[in-house]
Amino acid sequence: MQFTGTSDYVATEDLTIAVNAAIALERPLLVKGEPGTGKTELARQVASALGLRMIEWNVKSTTKAQQGLYEYDAVSRLRDSQLGDERVRDVRNYIKKGKLWEAFEADEKVVLLIDEIDKADIEFPNDLLQELDRMEFFVYETGETIRARHRPIVIITSNNEKELPDAFLRRCFFHYIAFPDAQTMERIVRVHFPDIKPTLLRAALTRFYELRETPGLKKKPSTSEALDWLKLLMADDLDAEDLRAEPGAALPRLHGALLKNEQDVHLFERLAFMARRPRA
Repeated sequence: MQFTGTSDYVATEDLTIAVNAAIALERPLLVKGEPGTGKTELARQVASALGLRMIEWNVKSTTKAQQGLYEYDAVSRLRDSQLGDERVRDVRNYIKKGKLWEAFEADEKVVLLIDEIDKADIEFPNDLLQELDRMEFFVYETGETIRARHRPIVIITSNNEKELPDAFLRRCFFHYIAFPDAQTMERIVRVHFPDIKPTLLRAALTRFYELRETPGLKKKPSTSEALDWLKLLMADDLDAEDLRAEPGAALPRLHGALLKNEQDVHLFERLAFMARRPRA
């Protein structure tokens, strides 16, 4: 079972090596990188390339590890018992299966995505150590042990908002998705926009990387934001000359697709003002 990328996703050689190493080791693949570099999409493309179903667990700041296993609704059971409901005789009627349970009981191998694990509490990764390592967990309400029928391919993403515990990191195969260089970005763009004018693409990417490298920028635009910007440029039927006509330090056209906070907009406005000032 080898991942080699797909026609819809540009996977670098080091990324494909990481995916296949994690599959061979049967360990979770922990993927870090800037937001918008395709970490979540990687899991979808791995599932597509290998012909597997994907189960997605989107982690939030309020998510608890137990929710990935199961949740027991004791309140509903108490209410039903007071109403004389026959359902109370079977505790299973009040157990909601989580994403890990769903992946473990699947009749076939699946890809399990645990997305943005760093959003949750710091104890969240530690609370999943045994379950992800042994691929089993115990259900106290029913007295049964749930074991994985087929060990899933586990892909975990992180935006590096929090440091993850060392014990958790030891159990993962790690890969950092570096921001793509201009050549790789060009390949990514051509996957999404095969009909883009070569001159527009080159001019837009030159402008994009100039913007990303501007000193003092609070939030650098991501790959997904670059694609949004290019989509707008194409929709307005702009060409390379439209981009080159702008002063080098001015705000780029349709900058709202690239700059997402007022601090960065003000930075470029100041740079544009300084560029227009006559020199003594």
